[in-house]
Amino acid sequence: MEKVYLAVDFLLTHKLIFTLLIIMLISLVKRIVLSKIRGEEAFLSEDQRKWMSRTKNGTFTIIVVLLFMLWQSEINEFALSVTAIAVAIVVASKEIILCFTGSIQRASSRSFRIGDWIEVGKLSGEVIEHNLMATVIQEIDLSHGQYHYTGKTATLPNSMFFTYPVKNLNFMKRYVYHNFSIVVKDFVNLYPLLPELTEKIEHHCEDFIEVARRYNSVIEKHAGVDLPGSEPHIEIGSAPTGEQIVHYMIFCPTEKASHLEQEIRKDFMEKYHEVFPEQTQ
Repeated sequence: MEKVYLAVDFLLTHKLIFTLLIIMLISLVKRIVLSKIRGEEAFLSEDQRKWMSRTKNGTFTIIVVLLFMLWQSEINEFALSVTAIAVAIVVASKEIILCFTGSIQRASSRSFRIGDWIEVGKLSGEVIEHNLMATVIQEIDLSHGQYHYTGKTATLPNSMFFTYPVKNLNFMKRYVYHNFSIVVKDFVNLYPLLPELTEKIEHHCEDFIEVARRYNSVIEKHAGVDLPGSEPHIEIGSAPTGEQIVHYMIFCPTEKASHLEQEIRKDFMEKYHEVFPEQTQ
């Protein structure tokens, strides 16, 4: 029993070591509990997501409460010493504080790391550097479906992470769900064209389709959600002004997306001209 008292006295005297032990122990328990909740399921249910969220929030609350109790005397002394100038410090360094806390938020949530593709607001690119104040990205053109570097470098203050959602697009570095549409002015029956068009797409994709299926499965397992799949999708819709819109979605290597789109458009034009020659005159 005496050894227990000595150990407690040692930990209370060396609060930094005690703090690290508390964080490590609770983090270990959290990891075990999350592993038990997830189990071997490929896709997470709504109840699993709820319990995982409750576990994370609960362990964070416990850590904060325990550390506050442990460091209460030091916190009180510090608070009293800075009360007189606290308002002035906050006003003068608001942006710096937001950037610093944004960095903490990024690190704690593990939303991205160097090398990941991210989208923040209207900016998207590959993370090449991040520090306590800012994150630097190499801009990528995603808005036009090209997926290539623009040559521009953007520096994002970490305070943006409180204003805009951070989208991690890292899986798009290798494979991407590429969407594009073809507008047909004349109102004709396009559905008989779909089987042959689908066959042509499969022919274009035969070199990588097996790898695409495996990669799609890996993404599904990692994200815990059911994705559209690696097979090509063709849907026909209409615009408010009456034109028909043929919408394509293919799962393909990112660097081949633009080339495949041109090949598929070419196939559609040739088939449309063959079946409806009077409409193309």
